Amino acid sequence: MTAAAAAEQATRPDLRRGRHARIGDMSGTRMCPCGRGEAFDDCCGPVLNGKRAAATAEALMRSRYTAFAVGDTDYLRQSWHPRTRPAELELDPGQRWLFLEILRTADGGLFDETGLVEFVAHYRADGSRGALHEVSRFLRADGAWVYLDGEIEA
Repeated sequence: MTAAAAAEQATRPDLRRGRHARIGDMSGTRMCPCGRGEAFDDCCGPVLNGKRAAATAEALMRSRYTAFAVGDTDYLRQSWHPRTRPAELELDPGQRWLFLEILRTADGGLFDETGLVEFVAHYRADGSRGALHEVSRFLRADGAWVYLDGEIEA
C-alpha cells in the first residue's frame, strides 16, 4: 500500500462508530486540524472532550471545524444553539476537510455576548477540491459560546 493510500484509508469514516476512524489518533503530538499550529491535545482536543470551554467565538469556530474534520457530530450538536440546532446531523463520509482560513472576526471576545467569524473551510469531496466561505454568528448561552447560524458567501 502506498503512503498516499494509507493516509487516505486513515481518514475514512468508521461507520460503526459514526465518527472518522482517525479521531482516536489525534492524541499526543498530532497537529490540530484547526490550523493554529498546536498539538490537538493543547488546542481543540480539550474543548471537544469537555475539559475546557471555548474562550472566544473564534475558538469555538476552530473547535467546530475540528469536529467536522474528525466527524464528532455529538460536539457539533452540543455547540449549536438550541433554537437553530438541527434535529439530526449526518456528515458526508466522502468529504475530507483540508484546512481552515479565518478571514476576520468581529466581537466574540472574552467579555462579548455575540460575535462573527468569517472563514473559508477547504475540503475534498468526490475527487475534487472545494471551499465553504461563511460568515458565522455566535452568541453566549448560559455563559458558553454556541454557533447560532451562518450565511454562505458566494
